[in-house]
Amino acid sequence: MPSLNITFTDEELEAVRAAAAAEGKSLKQFVHDLPLREQQRRQFVRYAASWGQAHQSEFDDAFPDEVPPATPKRAADAA
Repeated sequence: MPSLNITFTDEELEAVRAAAAAEGKSLKQFVHDLPLREQQRRQFVRYAASWGQAHQSEFDDAFPDEVPPATPKRAADAA
């Protein structure tokens, strides 16, 4: 099975150990899970952003006072 050697400063390693302990995981399991969680987080964010864009008009209709102006007012226009 492939493996990695990752170099940390003493401070970084202590922070990673503390984070692993806070989750009740071994250091090895914690470091293994990090890129997988990041991949899942990115997938979630992409989906959430596309869902928001797909439902923007519904939000705009339901909350008309929350719709930003189509063009921002310039200081000279506001005066």
